Parts: sequence; structure tokens; C-alpha cells
Amino acid sequence: MATFRRQLTPIWDQTPATVNAPAKELSGPAWVECFPASRDVDDLAEPFRSNVKSFLSALAAAGASVSIANTYRPKERAYLMHYSAAIARKEVPPEKVPAMDGVMIEWVHPTKDASIRAAAAMARAYDIVYPPALSSNHTRRRAIDMRISSIVGKSVAKADGTQVVIQKHADIDSDLFAVGASYNVFKLVSDKPHWSDDGH
Repeated sequence: MATFRRQLTPIWDQTPATVNAPAKELSGPAWVECFPASRDVDDLAEPFRSNVKSFLSALAAAGASVSIANTYRPKERAYLMHYSAAIARKEVPPEKVPAMDGVMIEWVHPTKDASIRAAAAMARAYDIVYPPALSSNHTRRRAIDMRISSIVGKSVAKADGTQVVIQKHADIDSDLFAVGASYNVFKLVSDKPHWSDDGH
């Protein structure tokens, strides 16, 4: 009677089982919902946090309306914003973007044009106004993006108590810039909503 013997490969000759790595997801606007930025002033670093609160209190007392879009920005979000904009502007080829731990994004689509279109759509979804840096005052908790309205004709107190009547208020020229500076909250004129502790 013939005996069937199953041939076993010695364990030292076996190929290790492939560990299933997390699948990457193609770039696109859906990534905007990942790694959300904070809108909470309490997430800012001191002394900027207290300076912003004082400035906001003066604005509230004057009857201004303030809409906060961003305070602290996680480094992962900064990475996604930076490279989506860079690919969209054709400054960095999609295949040259370095990977980031914890961000399972695939920048390379089936075609180069598709990669650029997806990155451009992503950048638009982030509402990018100013080319975003990988490391910035947002990632260092020293910046706030906010829109201030309903302030023209109203009187706002500077840090020393001096009252300033806001006669002009536009993105590139506003009496509020000097008021904010008195609280060490400085406007970056080239970035419409951006204020920080050093104007950058």
C-alpha cells in the first residue's frame, strides 16, 4: 500500500506571510475632512492665547462680528495642504512627495494630469489663500485665521485703553491692524484672514 507523504518546506525556507499594510487612498477633496484644524482659541500657545482673547474681547465690546476659521493646525493637515498646493502649482511632481507617518495618501493617480487635477481640487477645498508651509505659526499654535465684520464706524479699545474709531476696514488696509498690533496680534496683509504673534 502506497503511503502519501506531504512534503513540508522547512520553516527556515518558508516565505513569511505578507502582512497586510493599510491601503492608501487617492488624493482628492475628501482628505480635507481628515486631521481637522482647531477653531478654539484655547488651543493657542501662551502668551498669544491671552493676547488674542484680549483683542477679541475688545472687538466684542465694540460690537464687531468675528468668525474664526483656524487656530492650531495639526502637522498632518499642514502636510496635506502644502503638497496639494505644490502639486497643483506644478512645483513638485506627485511621485516626489515624501510620505508622512500616519497619512495614508496616494498622490500618484493613473495619469499625471489626473494627479494634478486631484491635488488642485484638494487645494481648492482647503480654501488656500497663501502658499501653506509645512511648519508655520499655525502648527506652532501662534496664529489665527479669522474674519472680522460689522466694525466700520465703531470704536475699539487698544491695549492701552485708547479708543480708535474704525474708518476703513479692508483686507489690505484696515484701522484694525494697528489695534491688533497693540495686543501683539499682528496682521499678515498678504493672507486675508491671517493674524499671528509676529505677522507671519
